[in-house]
Amino acid sequence: MVDYEALGLKVGLEIHQQLDTQAKLFCECPAELSEEDYDVFVRQLRPTRSELGDVDPAALFEWRKGRMYRYQAPHGHSCLVEADEEPPHPINREAVRIALAVARALGSTVVDEIHVMRKTVIDGSNTSGFQRTAIIALGGSLRVGGREIPIETIVLEEDAARKVGEDGVYVEYRLDRLGIPLIEIATAPVIKSPHEAREVAQAIGRLLRLTGKVKRGLGTIRQDLNVSISGGAKTEIKGVQRLDLIPKVVENEVQRQLKLLEIREELRSRGLSRDTLSSIAPADLTGVLKDSKSRVIRRTVSKGGAVIGVLLPRMKGLLGREVMPGRRFGGEVADYARFWAGVGGIIHSDELPGYGISLDEVEEVYRALGGDSSSDAFALIADRRERALKAARAVLERIELTLEGVPEETRAALEDGTTRFLRPRPGSARMYPETDIPPLLVSEELLREAEVLAPPDPESVVAELTEKYGLSRQLAWSVIDDERFKTIVSLIERLGGKLEPSYIAGVFVVTLRGLEGEGVNVSSVPDEKLVEIVERVASGEIAREAVEEIVRRLAENPSESVDEAIEKLGLSKLGRKEIERVVDEIVNSLRGEIVKRGERSMGLVMGRAMAKLRGRADGRIVSEIVRRKISEVLRE
Repeated sequence: MVDYEALGLKVGLEIHQQLDTQAKLFCECPAELSEEDYDVFVRQLRPTRSELGDVDPAALFEWRKGRMYRYQAPHGHSCLVEADEEPPHPINREAVRIALAVARALGSTVVDEIHVMRKTVIDGSNTSGFQRTAIIALGGSLRVGGREIPIETIVLEEDAARKVGEDGVYVEYRLDRLGIPLIEIATAPVIKSPHEAREVAQAIGRLLRLTGKVKRGLGTIRQDLNVSISGGAKTEIKGVQRLDLIPKVVENEVQRQLKLLEIREELRSRGLSRDTLSSIAPADLTGVLKDSKSRVIRRTVSKGGAVIGVLLPRMKGLLGREVMPGRRFGGEVADYARFWAGVGGIIHSDELPGYGISLDEVEEVYRALGGDSSSDAFALIADRRERALKAARAVLERIELTLEGVPEETRAALEDGTTRFLRPRPGSARMYPETDIPPLLVSEELLREAEVLAPPDPESVVAELTEKYGLSRQLAWSVIDDERFKTIVSLIERLGGKLEPSYIAGVFVVTLRGLEGEGVNVSSVPDEKLVEIVERVASGEIAREAVEEIVRRLAENPSESVDEAIEKLGLSKLGRKEIERVVDEIVNSLRGEIVKRGERSMGLVMGRAMAKLRGRADGRIVSEIVRRKISEVLRE
């Protein structure tokens, strides 16, 4: 069991949630995604100096990649504002009202005037080279698990364009998402465990959902984490999409920082220093490896490329050391080479012989680099000569950072809970004032408008669901934590007289989550179809037991209607006479067992009946008929 408190774990969260507004944050375009026709234009972005003359390191990093950006501007969902050909319009008051309502619910101090700032972002996700952002409130807190979690800032900002493709130096973005209002809630770095990080994120998401004014679905909420341990460094992890992934991401980052600290101490004990690294020069090993059977090397050489090698003194065995599940320190080094130089990766000595490189060739490389195979390591990069040399220098820079321990950086969250290097952490030079948008005075009238949207206390919502609809507290909490909260409550209110509220809630928080756990892509089934399925159960057209199969079918065949799914699955509900006929056949075939077992034969007969009738008959009706038929046999 890891003692996270002893490790000095500190986690801060930044929760980004799209707001469900009519228009975007700085223009009147619809705040929704679109697949309509589009025009295309191309841009190249470059970093600019701040008011103090500094250049943000993250922006400089992106610029050095030499990327070009191709933008799809969908008709009706983007305008000259998104193309950065027209000044932004005044900030969307609807979005401001929602953010103010959330700020009030968290007890935050609302600013007197809302000033829009520019945040340098030149990865292509914004045509202007910056993201517009505005502080709405400061301070406040949220009670989670008996602890008060301080809130640092509540910010309103425009969402980025969505990336749709990449081809060589060109990266393609679609502008429908650019400008959709985002609320960002940042906590203080006081979270002490992976589990608590999840609980805090869940509580913030719950609060936002209860406003009834946030979007839902994949990509509408994103969780960024700032993680550090004693002796480590603040690491920003971007883009955790799923709530359940948060604990795993934190656990893996703690492990990574601990392993990097171990590697630092190992290097220091081996006597590696900056002076030693600064004396290393990359070497051209194309001639040494020109006859290698390695496909990567042969392909590169045949295209006129080069194989560059770099000696890594006293690092034998360290590049192959695991720092996270399935990721080794060599992968950390390769990430720097990949992102600073644009190469496909590196080959290092701890994984050789392999990749078509023989043991004899490994020894030749050591001789060419002047290294000792018993204590040193090396890295090979096969690419265009200039890129390979740039990658070799990036490898040395990453090893130099290792001597300090854990470098401050921004990392991207992966689906398995591990992370990869994304870019250096941004500095203070990335923010400067937006001169095209006048400040907005937070008036008493604006605050009164926001009060209408204030989210209710979750406990009061749970109390209402339990008292009014008879849900258990556990089920009620599951309902308000479900992204389809509004849909569930609406169905309970409309169909409560025909279906038990607990059954309706169970379809969403039990059946659908169970399917997701099996890997079924439930999110591909629109809410309208899910509502229609429950309505069909309420009207008696399909059996309760059919819901799971229908949803599974629709997830696998998104273009089908509910009618088509029911027909193809053969799940039209049977009449009572047909059910009785099937049960009669089963009872007659098992008459001897029924006489022998008596009432204990209920499970046997019911199992056979449901195997034939599942999805086409209500289990309660089948149970009633089976019980009656068994009684008749026993009376005879």
